[in-house]
Amino acid sequence: MTTATIPTMDEALRYPIGKFDLSQTVTPGMRPALIETFRRAPEGVRRAVEGLDDRQLDTPYRPGGWTLRQVVHHLVDSHVMCYIRYRLALTEDSPLVKGYDEAVWAELPDARTGPVSLSLPLLALLHDRWTAMMSALTDEQWARTFQHSQLGKLRLDTVLAFYVWHVNHHTAHITRLRERMGW
Repeated sequence: MTTATIPTMDEALRYPIGKFDLSQTVTPGMRPALIETFRRAPEGVRRAVEGLDDRQLDTPYRPGGWTLRQVVHHLVDSHVMCYIRYRLALTEDSPLVKGYDEAVWAELPDARTGPVSLSLPLLALLHDRWTAMMSALTDEQWARTFQHSQLGKLRLDTVLAFYVWHVNHHTAHITRLRERMGW
């Protein structure tokens, strides 16, 4: 008999929607819904931070975690990097892409103190452009890969599923903190 593991409080705060399984298979039938969810995600992020003041935006979503402001800026950093990786994978044969130190990037001045109003429209426009590109991909293009320096070979359809999870994961950091704080 298998028993489910109950997540610790830190795990529940760190992974509010659970962890992503990179080994999952994304079928062609799953892609339209994933693309639509991805397209709409920036609006969810915008709504999640709507009405928060600077004090609230500078509150970490968990002890030792990033502030809500850093989370919003991180989404743009991460998604810009992945958009470029997609384009590389579509134009090169399984290119090597380098990871980056997200924690150090989150400490840069623009991520630490910049207004979220700088990142929210950028995230929305990036998702619009990326969605337009993904909507036109063939099955063969979805099967293209890149070699991530830390994660290994990744298919574009799997990366789509990961980035849908990624934006929902960080949006949940914001919304769950709001719930806990009564904001």
